[in-house]
Amino acid sequence: MNLWVRTFWVWITSFLKPRLGLLGESRLSGFVLPHDLDIYGHMNNGRYLTFMDLGRMDLILRSGIAQPASVYGWKPIVAGSWVRYRKPLKLLERFELRTRVAGWTDRWFVLEQQIVRKGRIYTQAYIQGVFVGPKGRVSCSRVLDALAYEEKSPPLPAFVTDWLEMHVTSSRVSSGH
Repeated sequence: MNLWVRTFWVWITSFLKPRLGLLGESRLSGFVLPHDLDIYGHMNNGRYLTFMDLGRMDLILRSGIAQPASVYGWKPIVAGSWVRYRKPLKLLERFELRTRVAGWTDRWFVLEQQIVRKGRIYTQAYIQGVFVGPKGRVSCSRVLDALAYEEKSPPLPAFVTDWLEMHVTSSRVSSGH
């Protein structure tokens, strides 16, 4: 089952919450329901990523990116993810999903997402994202221009820049054997 009810709820409530700046942090509360569990009794690893979709949606709506994206026909696309699962969530446990733009390059936006419970990070992810429009990839500078945002990117952690570079390098590797 997809998270249609949760998706609808995030979409509606994002219009009632304060607007975030581009570098603001979205915080969503959640709890683990029976259909979020895997056969081992904890939240399924794929469900963490699905919840993170909700955090990105809230951030896009509340940061103002949704308005130019709608005007220009841009769609957000996840190009890659780095995830570390530190501690499992169990049935009915409450948690907070924190989402923020960690930074950007000329090609990619990088978001950091954390699932936190009782002050501890249970799961941490970095998401490599891009907007795609009717004519293909939209540069980060074009998105920032549409937001009238002129600041430079915050520095990304070294392992994240290495990870992004690996994606560029691996896409150039021949698939022939």
